[in-house]
Amino acid sequence: MSGTYNAGGEGAPIEHKSQLVEAIAAGEKPREAWRIGTEHEKFGFTLDGHNPLPYESDGPSVRKMLEGLVRFGWTPIEEDGKPVALKRDGGSITLEPGGQFELSGAPLETLHETCAEVNGHLREVKSVADEIGAGFLGLGFSPKWSLEETPMMPKARYQIMRNYMARVGTMGHQMMFRSCTVQTNLDFGSEADMAKKFRVSLALQPIATALFANSPFKDGGLNGYRSYRAHVWTDTDNNRTGQLPFVFEEGFGYEHYVDWALDVPMYFVKREGRFIDASGQSFRDFLKGELPALPGAVPVLSDWEDHLSTLFPEVRLKTFLEQRGADGGPWSRLCALPAFWVGLLYDDTALDAAWDLVKDWTSEERIALRTDTAKLALQAPFRGGKVQDVALKALDIAREGLKARARVNAHGEHEALFLDDLFEIARSGHSPADLLIERFHNEWNDSVEPVFKACAY
Repeated sequence: MSGTYNAGGEGAPIEHKSQLVEAIAAGEKPREAWRIGTEHEKFGFTLDGHNPLPYESDGPSVRKMLEGLVRFGWTPIEEDGKPVALKRDGGSITLEPGGQFELSGAPLETLHETCAEVNGHLREVKSVADEIGAGFLGLGFSPKWSLEETPMMPKARYQIMRNYMARVGTMGHQMMFRSCTVQTNLDFGSEADMAKKFRVSLALQPIATALFANSPFKDGGLNGYRSYRAHVWTDTDNNRTGQLPFVFEEGFGYEHYVDWALDVPMYFVKREGRFIDASGQSFRDFLKGELPALPGAVPVLSDWEDHLSTLFPEVRLKTFLEQRGADGGPWSRLCALPAFWVGLLYDDTALDAAWDLVKDWTSEERIALRTDTAKLALQAPFRGGKVQDVALKALDIAREGLKARARVNAHGEHEALFLDDLFEIARSGHSPADLLIERFHNEWNDSVEPVFKACAY
């Protein structure tokens, strides 16, 4: 959900759908230029009382975090005179609606570099947090604070989204203010390569949800799910979320995604740094110069990029593919998620094997997997067995794909080492959430307060 930081309205006008298709196709890259981007969100909290970090206060605050990080070479981005993001060397730190801190990492060549970036970021965050009396939590859903107790960040686009989401689903506000994810952004080489990777990614997204399920708490107790974050997405705004069955149709390509995106209602238009409410309006009308929010104007490329950033399917297409199905978690799993997807998608033999694994799954099975893994994670039933069985097969494929890439660190270790935690989870059949539930009932005496130490970075 990261925002863009252009003033809006700049550049050549877009008047034909073909220009939108070309804008996505421009993401095609030769294999040697494929990179890995990792994004992860985390909850900030006060060490005293375990409360959410407000944007501003005399005590620990989001603003103090942003201002403190500037000393590490980050450049602040402001909205209405308030810092709301930081940028450095191709990466950014942004704020989600409820103050969740998100690192959008730079595009990097290897998983070793990605993990080093994650570790460096967490060290910087901890350094500032320790000074101001704050901590950061690696979970998929806030364990304690109610929606009313969660602060809203001073970003105009979030006010528009909050107002609109109340009209289109029952859990949109829960998603905005109380959830955290980790995601991976990966490249494609051609339209056919994009389509194959998109299909494999969508089919296996529930498997990632099961492996990374880490949100069993809500409002100070258990919520009945292993990944409550994944459950929340099932009724956030069905016009812009979900599994996208058309991706599996014969002939799927860039234009099909553009057609779907054009029919998803807009949120806003940005002009001169100001967000104009266009919620519920049509980008197709915008192309014709008939957008009610901006009469007579036609879009520019930044408008299309902004619109694409407000679509939230399980896999999202821009000039790269975003894998969006995992809960936030500890540092080791922040490196494991890109390892899982790079292993499956960046080696041709592995990609073929992954497609063979999922190509005969029906739409009904894929939909059931999405709902069942949110509830049961690796214990969800599938074809006479369990999701655990599929997870182990997918991990075997990913491991071979990473070995074939032959990218080693200074110690001669392959990228496959970042899958070790996931293999341990899959072999046990117990998701991270299962382990948290066990601790909640036993050593924590049915209290979520210990989670602020157990799951803190």
